[in-house]
Amino acid sequence: MADGVAIAMWSGPRNISTAMMYSFDNRRDCFAIDEPLYAHYLAQTGIQHPGAGKVIAHYESDSAKVVDYLTGHIPGDASIWYQKHMCHHILPGMDTDWLDSLSNCFLLRDPREVLLSLARITDEVSLWSTGLPQQVRLMELVAKSSGRIPPILDSRDILEDPGGILRLLCDEIGIDFSDRMLSWKAGPRHCDGIWGEHWYDSVWSSTGFAPYRPRRGELTPEHEAILEQATPLYESMHRLRLAL
Repeated sequence: MADGVAIAMWSGPRNISTAMMYSFDNRRDCFAIDEPLYAHYLAQTGIQHPGAGKVIAHYESDSAKVVDYLTGHIPGDASIWYQKHMCHHILPGMDTDWLDSLSNCFLLRDPREVLLSLARITDEVSLWSTGLPQQVRLMELVAKSSGRIPPILDSRDILEDPGGILRLLCDEIGIDFSDRMLSWKAGPRHCDGIWGEHWYDSVWSSTGFAPYRPRRGELTPEHEAILEQATPLYESMHRLRLAL
């Protein structure tokens, strides 16, 4: 990426990924994009997310064309390209060599909180749906290719000290920190995918990162079994995270 830095932030579900996108989008030097491989993922898997047909019709679903776009020049006059990605959008068998041209980062969340959140919105809860197996795989691929551990962030750390953690991240990827990353105007943003109407009510009402509050609730025995599998995966990345 000769004309700037392209940041690929790889997240699992039920995280603060959209708030992180808003944080970067609020910078004057950044162009942000929302889950550019989502249409491809929906088209290939047939998963019936809300508005799936509309998403496939509206966005490019050919992953090769999307990758060409993501590894090309940054749109507009921006020097930073923030790409919000879901790690499960990299389907088995997809080429990953293109990740070498991006500044890859990873956004974690405690799997207990992920499972409690998932259980409130879907009956399809599994280890795979936490995103952790995919995150670990992508992180290991990036680390092997680059010879270094990529920046790993935990959502709790960000919510407890947004300024401190975001400054660490900016230092790690070689850009200046901006105070504009800490707050934004409430409401939809131009970077939102059209699926925002189904998923983004909470972040649309936000004006910054909300204080951390642990999610309360009890997991079912089935979900406790998933947590037992997910926890070592989470901890393997969590111990490598950026922290103050």
